[in-house]
Amino acid sequence: MIELQQTWMLPALIAIPFIAGLLCWLVERFNKRLPRWIALLGMTLTFALSLVLWQQGDFSGMSQQVIAPDANAPWVAEFSVPWIPSFGISFHLALDGLSLMMVALTGLLGIAAVACSWNEIQRRVGFFHLNLLWSLGGVIGVFLAIDLFLFFFFWEMMLVPIYFLIALWGHDVVGKTKEYAATKFFIYTQASGLIMLVGILILVIISYAQKGVVSFNYNDLLGTSLGGWEYPIMLCFFIGFAVKLPIIPFHGWLPDAHAQAPTAGSVDLAGVLIKTAAYGLIRFVLPLFPAASQDFAPIAMTLGTIGIFYGAWLAFMQTDMKRLLAYTSISHMGFVVLAIYAGTLLSLQGLMIQMLAHGLSSAALFIMAGQLYERLHTRDLTLMGGMWGQFRYYAPILMFFCAALLGIPGTGNFIGEFLILFGAFADYPVFVVLATFSLVLAGLYSLILIHKALFGTNNIKEVALKETKSHGLPTRPLKDLGKRELSLLLMLAAGLVWLGLYPQPFLDTSSHAMQWINNAYLYSQVTQVDASQLLDAMEAR
Repeated sequence: MIELQQTWMLPALIAIPFIAGLLCWLVERFNKRLPRWIALLGMTLTFALSLVLWQQGDFSGMSQQVIAPDANAPWVAEFSVPWIPSFGISFHLALDGLSLMMVALTGLLGIAAVACSWNEIQRRVGFFHLNLLWSLGGVIGVFLAIDLFLFFFFWEMMLVPIYFLIALWGHDVVGKTKEYAATKFFIYTQASGLIMLVGILILVIISYAQKGVVSFNYNDLLGTSLGGWEYPIMLCFFIGFAVKLPIIPFHGWLPDAHAQAPTAGSVDLAGVLIKTAAYGLIRFVLPLFPAASQDFAPIAMTLGTIGIFYGAWLAFMQTDMKRLLAYTSISHMGFVVLAIYAGTLLSLQGLMIQMLAHGLSSAALFIMAGQLYERLHTRDLTLMGGMWGQFRYYAPILMFFCAALLGIPGTGNFIGEFLILFGAFADYPVFVVLATFSLVLAGLYSLILIHKALFGTNNIKEVALKETKSHGLPTRPLKDLGKRELSLLLMLAAGLVWLGLYPQPFLDTSSHAMQWINNAYLYSQVTQVDASQLLDAMEAR
């Protein structure tokens, strides 16, 4: 494993997207194609750097190793410099298997986001890539920051670029403008972020009262005795993460943001942005507030289970392809909530696979929705049909990713959902049975998407001609996927198949991190039992 010493590779993971984004903006005035290449190079370097850290970490076989319940957090790389010493704030980054997997996913989907917007974005190209890369840099900062002030800084910072992506390059739909969707997204996430900030400040104040030292450091705040404050502070954190995930009833921003965002924005939102919320629940809520999280688990699981059915049912009712995919994300995040609050090692390991697989499959489907919009200038499924006979490559690849989304064996989605359900069954059988029934609905909306888009009456050419004329665009013959588009989708498909057929390297990588979180979450129960037994013994004397 990497020696725990200062490594500049961690700040480099954040700095590369920021520097590349700034360069994109600066060179736009000289060459409009150059920003695309700079952005692609920047995200490729970021992804390559995450692979170097993965290789140096030597995670092979870690699933066979058991860490002690009282072991320190299993960081494999760290970087820390003072930032605001008088308030105990430092620029403190740390990496374990969990954050490494999420950073690698962000790098890979960053490449996909740049590649899928290659021809879609034709105006303000440099400023577009500035916002795209800065949002991804902020996401990587969220995955690496373990100073809570720094974490909150990155958490809020990544919202502004997403706002501009939707407001400037999004698509208006009937009755709602892209500015409306962007503002709604910003208000939801900003308000919830401020609630989380209140929780962070109360936690730090209580820690200061006990220890006499002001610190926002994650390691210093672990184990703080919160007494009656633990539940309300946990709720502040939960609301902050629940809105971004999103969990019912905090989901109102997601369908509009997805439907009106540009393709790269949807890839960013579905692939990595909502994963930051799941990461926050795992990294901060469970270890910092284990007792309150245990008490809250049935409520969270109930909300997650409602979300599974509600998201699937609303997806079933949609005619807009991107809104359908947005509601499937709400449904799948219900499985994530179930896995987190079950808290077993098996469910947490399944969660890791599920987040990676959902990131790849949902990003691919949003990319394909964007590719279809470029050709037809509509996403209305009621107008489509017969694409199986029209496109040689597009149709079977769309069918594959739809099958992956419903969790067909051989893909990572199946492995993730199976591990989550199996890991949670012993403690929460009712929730698991209900979640299993929801898989039928997942099959329904996936098959309806396949049927409406690929089969039936072949009227694609007529729809394309009509929509092109209505948009005032020159008519062009319908083209199948090009080499760039095909390579991009096959790369994502290969990742899903790898996760589905050989997930062991990913399970090894996240094993120690998930074991530690599992211990931090469940160890509190043992401590509470011991404390109650001790009190009973003292009263008896």
